[in-house]
Amino acid sequence: MHIIRVGSQASTKGPQDWFTGTVRIDPLLNPFDAERVQGALVTFEPGARTAWHTHPLGQSLVVTAGLGRVQREGGPIEHIRPGDVVWFEFGERHWHGASPTTAMTHISLQEVKDGKVVDWMDHVTDEDYGAEPTPTTE
Repeated sequence: MHIIRVGSQASTKGPQDWFTGTVRIDPLLNPFDAERVQGALVTFEPGARTAWHTHPLGQSLVVTAGLGRVQREGGPIEHIRPGDVVWFEFGERHWHGASPTTAMTHISLQEVKDGKVVDWMDHVTDEDYGAEPTPTTE
């Protein structure tokens, strides 16, 4: 058994090549085997978001706080809230981030394939990010 104590792993800033705005990444699981599932707690300040990207074995997001947005290529922008779980299919081009006015935190989980968990692409433009999200039903 291993207990990873809070504060024993440093937070990192989301690199500008992969994110727009202020993003903090806190490693959560699997620092022992880089060839398995990887997980992190990711916090996006208002307006912050990922670039377009894909995952070779898909990705799950578990929203823990705030209000966010997600979009898969060709689909509408959707709101995400605490308790929502989002699954992106293998190789599905997508992005995710905070709403324009509210921060959002999620746990991201993705598996490693051939040493890789993500393929980063172009940034989401302000115009595309600013599109009205699809209304949700409560």
